[in-house]
Amino acid sequence: MSELKVTQRKSLIGGTKAQRESMRSLGLKRIGDTVVKPDRPEIRGMVNTVAHLVDVEETD
Repeated sequence: MSELKVTQRKSLIGGTKAQRESMRSLGLKRIGDTVVKPDRPEIRGMVNTVAHLVDVEETD
């Protein structure tokens, strides 16, 4: 099963409540944080909500 490596690149200052909640649910708290999550529809939805704030890489 593939995984997604998500790295926060921009600040959440000025972001919407949905964006802040998605980042917190992904486990990202500050710029430079990286998490590896399973490639599932729920995770993809959270990443799409904050796509302009994060970098995403697919890994195996």
